Amino acid sequence: MAPHPVVEYTSEASWAMVEDKFSPYAKETLAKLITFMEEEVFPATKLAHAQLPADPEKRWKTVIPIIAELKEKAKKLGLWNLFLSKAHYPEHGVPLTNLEYAVMAEILGRGGHMAPEVVNCSAPDTGNMEVLARYGSPEQQKKWLLPLLNGEIRSAFAMTEKNVASSDATNIRTSIRREGDEIVINGHKWWISGAGDPRTKVHLVMGKSDPNNKNNYNQQSVVIVPADAPGVKVIRPMQVFGYDDAPEGHCEIIYENVRVPLGNLVLGWGRGFEIIQGRLGPGRIHHCMRSIGAAQAALDLMLQRVTDPGRKTFGKYLYEHGSVVADIAKSRAEIEAARLLVLSAALQIDRYKAKGALKEIGIAKFVVPSMALQVIDRAIQSFGAEGVSQDTELAARWAGLRTLRIADGPDAVHIQQVGQRELKRMPRLVQKNAECKRREKALFEKAGIKAHL
Repeated sequence: MAPHPVVEYTSEASWAMVEDKFSPYAKETLAKLITFMEEEVFPATKLAHAQLPADPEKRWKTVIPIIAELKEKAKKLGLWNLFLSKAHYPEHGVPLTNLEYAVMAEILGRGGHMAPEVVNCSAPDTGNMEVLARYGSPEQQKKWLLPLLNGEIRSAFAMTEKNVASSDATNIRTSIRREGDEIVINGHKWWISGAGDPRTKVHLVMGKSDPNNKNNYNQQSVVIVPADAPGVKVIRPMQVFGYDDAPEGHCEIIYENVRVPLGNLVLGWGRGFEIIQGRLGPGRIHHCMRSIGAAQAALDLMLQRVTDPGRKTFGKYLYEHGSVVADIAKSRAEIEAARLLVLSAALQIDRYKAKGALKEIGIAKFVVPSMALQVIDRAIQSFGAEGVSQDTELAARWAGLRTLRIADGPDAVHIQQVGQRELKRMPRLVQKNAECKRREKALFEKAGIKAHL
């Protein structure tokens, strides 16, 4: 019997571990997704790049035709909003677990930025939809969530600030204050993903609403801001190693005396940290899922390159030189290990929600992007100068993945948090060790042997 088609994208061992945890619906959706990616999306990647104008002005106003076309096809196939689990969002979600989606997200990760967008599973919209589905009022959901779920609009999440150490979100300075029946926002944000897209109609803005609150984590609030509200000024797109990621972009934005109705406050005053913790946990693991796919795609390209007869040097295939075979083996091992971390985190989210899976999410967040960068770097090396050019996807993938060691919390923060969680186990370990020592001593005394414990 031929293996399930997902094995070509993951591995026999990985699929064997999770297959019995997949519902019939999930298996059917997975098979449908693989077919759609292979027959429609992956072949269209270069066309999507070609349809993006080189003109600096036009590229920020363009809706890429092939992506819009593929979105309609995906929606008709039921390959839509796969990230939103019905278990956590009964009203708006799809009947997939996070574990089931993890495998699908890895496949999406092979298609770069385009594949997740085509099935309405791309950031920052995914996190914003989760926020509105979990915390939004009925009115907010009707006005903003439903159009996002339908793919009619896109969105931005404005948290990171210029001239502020944003890895500690208590440092945020953007002012959010009430004035009568309105909320007034003033602040300077940057690296705001999605803000350059002509389809982006709404920003979720986090700022400081109660700076004198004794609890640092009750000082912040999140407000819904229409993208075309007076005072919203997109200053410029930020570049990542020279890439501007048009038309979505990562923009610098000034909010100058922006006024929105009081009803645009999400959840309540001082609930900002609660909201971002609920938002960032699943978002971090989604990034890791896709990073596994990006690493796997890079390894596949490397395998093709080093076995290409046309690329022989000094009469040998590239894989017959130096440490190439060792690099292939290391890449395979690293991908397999990282995938297990991601699947474990996804399973924990299914069981205990994101708050109960913080350790697993944190470990995956600082391990997986670094792994993927290393695998892609080896692939680049096998391609030589072509690997760092625009003629392969490797350079752009490396640049995008490098941001993940900073985005949604830098590596150092996650490492510190995981380490602190480990240290909390010490009192129990000391107690258990003392109990073991007492038992050892009793056994020596019973045997009549002098113990040197």
